[in-house]
Amino acid sequence: MLRRIDLGKIVVCLGVVAAAFVPGVRPADGRESGYEVLARQNVMVPMRDGVKLATDIYLPARNGAAVEGRFPVVLSRTPYGKVATIAECHPKHYVPFGYIVVRQDTRGRGGSEGIWHWMSDDRQDGYDAIEWIAEQPWSDGKIGMMGCSYVGATQHLAAMTRPPHLTTITPADPSINHGIGATIYGGAFRLRVWDWIFDNAAEGSRQARDPAMRAALEQQSKDRRHYLLNLPLRRGLTPLRIASEYEDMLIDMLEHRRNDEFWRFSNIIQYAGEHKDLPVFMIGGWYDLFSSGTTETWLALRKTIQGPVHLIMGPWIHHMQGRSHGQVDFGPDAVVDMSAMRRAWFDRWLKNGGGDLHQNVPFRTPVRMFVMGTGDGHKTEAGLLYHGGYWRDEADYPLPRAKPTNYYLHAGGGLSPEPAAEKKASTAFQFDPRNPVPTIGGCTCCARKIMTDGAWNQWGGEHTWAWPVPLPLSARNDVVVFTTPPLAEDTEIIGPIHVKLWASSSAVDTDFTAKLIDVYPSSPDFPAGFDLIMGDGIIRARYRDSDQQEKLMTPGEVYPFHIKLDPCCNVFKKGHRIRVDVSSSNFPRFDVNPNTGEPANDYRRMITAVNTIYHDAERPSHILLPLVPRAEARAR
Repeated sequence: MLRRIDLGKIVVCLGVVAAAFVPGVRPADGRESGYEVLARQNVMVPMRDGVKLATDIYLPARNGAAVEGRFPVVLSRTPYGKVATIAECHPKHYVPFGYIVVRQDTRGRGGSEGIWHWMSDDRQDGYDAIEWIAEQPWSDGKIGMMGCSYVGATQHLAAMTRPPHLTTITPADPSINHGIGATIYGGAFRLRVWDWIFDNAAEGSRQARDPAMRAALEQQSKDRRHYLLNLPLRRGLTPLRIASEYEDMLIDMLEHRRNDEFWRFSNIIQYAGEHKDLPVFMIGGWYDLFSSGTTETWLALRKTIQGPVHLIMGPWIHHMQGRSHGQVDFGPDAVVDMSAMRRAWFDRWLKNGGGDLHQNVPFRTPVRMFVMGTGDGHKTEAGLLYHGGYWRDEADYPLPRAKPTNYYLHAGGGLSPEPAAEKKASTAFQFDPRNPVPTIGGCTCCARKIMTDGAWNQWGGEHTWAWPVPLPLSARNDVVVFTTPPLAEDTEIIGPIHVKLWASSSAVDTDFTAKLIDVYPSSPDFPAGFDLIMGDGIIRARYRDSDQQEKLMTPGEVYPFHIKLDPCCNVFKKGHRIRVDVSSSNFPRFDVNPNTGEPANDYRRMITAVNTIYHDAERPSHILLPLVPRAEARAR
């Protein structure tokens, strides 16, 4: 039925869904949940420019009627459809305990009016939504936010406008800092964004409300691999043109590789001083594609605002806090109840309750991290490698006591803390952009129709369409491998990872990639061992000196290159090897460099480059590893 009610300054028609009692949920303080959930759907909330955004409101109720009074509110702003939500953000976890949950379709998405733009409207729209909520008769004026990925980004973006009634945020794997690594990574383009736009133009866009247009966009999405093999994407020449704002945004991003004002809307790290000073609970995963952005944003906020600012990092991929992904099991301790954690956080900051938050395990210290790698490596019943791990609580990240240690690349493929003694040593390889090194797992996300994500053995097979042969990547001639001897004792590495290469190329522009791998020895369960990816990174040569200016190379001249890898939190066990793979492509995680020096997304040629890595006394290429003191690791 429809009921006409007054909500603050506007009058709207609300669809009232039958209330549902949610039993059997008990918060940490032991009290029973007591409220039913009453949903009022498709409230059209006006923004400052008159555009109305579709919003669902979930109210505490008894006997099918909303409870009188004011309650704290938990808000999610999503481009994925406000009815859909990940399990731990479901209203049933909050409304029965005295919260109102509000979920809103972002501009131009789902049932909302307006035209979608990649996050650039979500600062002011977030502000307007929060302040509209604060004026409603059911709101007590305290508003928190929750959600993952884009829905995590809308929290930070709202906080950058400092809404008076925004009280706390709990962003998980937030999709922010797009010019620093989330989309543009060392000058290369993360093709999962390309994939995201292909998918979401077909689902949830205003154009997809028309069945015929949706069918055309869905067909294009199904054919994505063919389009990937025919990049660059040119404006107006694919079906994406019928979703013009999606095509415009994608091509603008593909063309714009400099970290400048174009990406300003999402830049939290370099503009943390604009962020509202409020309690922040950040949630991330070591295998999440935003692992660097999450940890770096936490660090920037911790240095800038009073907060408090807390961080939890698990062994997880994007928005999945389970025990396994890819081909690896991290053990039962990796599973957490994220809804209970958020509720404890909200109880403290939205209800001024919950006792001493620091008595709650996840919040005893500012950082809680899962250190991977303490398992015995057996094959589980599900056929996965048991990598294991354990939780540790820390006052800071990166760990102040971790010792940055250079592991040097040596002639013949060695890797060790001792510098190379040779006066001249190098390794050259051919990089053919028509045959790029395939992506097999790692910190990717949400693009499983084109690549795997998470913890994978670095071997090809049916799981990888770009390398469907059962061969290790290390067998390729365009992958240069550097490996330690078997480790004499457990080696714990926690923190950001960097590689410094001295390199040259026969081309005026090319890419250099680096990958960190935990190499398992042969075992009865895994006779060929297991090459477990821990993280990787890339640098486009023209951006070697600055992420804001391009500078092509002189062929044959040697330059230093700095490659930021995904952060690592892992025990490389005794008998394992630490390995670094160097190459010039990682497709389709990153777009392929044609080696021609032509402008981004505006090339028509590809050439093979001969790239050379130098590893001698004068040009000591190395990986920088933050080693936890051995005595501490042994005492674990």
